[in-house]
Amino acid sequence: MFLLMIPAKKIYDKGFLKVADSKFVTDFTAGSVPRQLLTFALPLYLSNILQIVYNVADMVIVGQVLGSVGLSAVAIGGDVTMFINFFAMGFSGAGQVIAAQLLGARQSQQLGRFIGNMASFLMAGGIFFMAVCLILREEILQIMSTPPESFDEALAYATVTISGIVFIYGYNAVSAILRGLGDSKHPFIFISVAAVLNVALDVAFVIFLGMGASGAAWATVISQGVSFVSCVIFLYRHRPELGFEISAKDFVTPDRELLARLIKLGLPMAIRSASIQTSKMFVNSWINSFGVVVSAFAGVGHKISSVSMLLSNALTMAGSSMVGQNIGARKFERVTKIMQTMAAVTFTIASAMSLTIWIFPREIYGVFTDDAAVIAVGMEYLPIAVLMFFGSAARSPMMALINGSGSTVANFLTALFDGIILRIGLAVLFGLTLEMGYLGFWLGDACAGFTPLVIGLALYFSGKWKE
Repeated sequence: MFLLMIPAKKIYDKGFLKVADSKFVTDFTAGSVPRQLLTFALPLYLSNILQIVYNVADMVIVGQVLGSVGLSAVAIGGDVTMFINFFAMGFSGAGQVIAAQLLGARQSQQLGRFIGNMASFLMAGGIFFMAVCLILREEILQIMSTPPESFDEALAYATVTISGIVFIYGYNAVSAILRGLGDSKHPFIFISVAAVLNVALDVAFVIFLGMGASGAAWATVISQGVSFVSCVIFLYRHRPELGFEISAKDFVTPDRELLARLIKLGLPMAIRSASIQTSKMFVNSWINSFGVVVSAFAGVGHKISSVSMLLSNALTMAGSSMVGQNIGARKFERVTKIMQTMAAVTFTIASAMSLTIWIFPREIYGVFTDDAAVIAVGMEYLPIAVLMFFGSAARSPMMALINGSGSTVANFLTALFDGIILRIGLAVLFGLTLEMGYLGFWLGDACAGFTPLVIGLALYFSGKWKE
């Protein structure tokens, strides 16, 4: 699939887009692979890591005010919100691909219609999941084995963040369109402003107004709303330069062909995201059953591993575009070079992160909490953290191949084994059968992260990605 990044000066002619003097064109079929990869991936990574700032700020500030109870509440409430986001992640990822394809094909009228249909589709999904999860929020927290000490705070946090899920869906949709049109910088700018606002509101609501976990949740929702609205305004004001026109009709008139295309591509991505999030919630529910101290550190450990995962996701997103263009151009040797470059970058960073956390664990954990019992659990977690880092490094080049080649079968296999069979199976094996307790559940989760490496290698050596 071709992900041609082409906004700038445009001339419209019978619904097709001609490009003149386009300063945003990115041709990944020639030039330096390392430079292209890092240049395109850097804003994506910074945007992703700033999104984590939302919850990290929540956890740091709430943890300092409410202690382990607050950490547990934000961690569990954040897990609920992340699970609901699977629909937006899958279909916005597909939307990014389709928007880029339509722009590359110079189909400006189709592009505007697709943006309207995709936005309506995702917002309808957001409203549906918001309503369902608000009704079942207490049952969801019970299923997750939320410790009694932190149940009320977790419920308050989850209620507010679930109510604001439409902002998350909206931001995912709009930022995906911008990335599909070749713009990874503006989503980073908008999320940067939101991150600063989130920290300021955390301090105001949690520390000065004493609103507890719900205050942190309100800070997150308001910040996400600002980011979403900013993206919408930018996209609408600059639509001619970005290569599309749009009207109210595009939002309310379904285009069956475009929606079918979105669903066909987005469904396996959404299933993969949902299965991984579901299995993580299953694993976390067992971990939470070991008490509030272990539950509190689970949130800390998740934030630490998320830094590595976000880097992996950014490189995967950039690498998928590069792999897709070069497969289409039949430049298979560059596909191999792209994967080798990605592996070199991710494994170097994984090594640096592993060394850092091994040397300075107490200092890193101390950012989140000063609870000696929570930090003691963190010391046991160190080997798991290293395994997590290298699992993230291994999956990035393989997911770039799987996505860039458009392999639906490989995506479904990844969803099945990474998301369900191995992630849950290994967690149960180590945690229950081998009686390793909460460390066993973390170990199973970490080992499952290497699943895309196996599936990706099988796809690569089969040669079917060339087809």
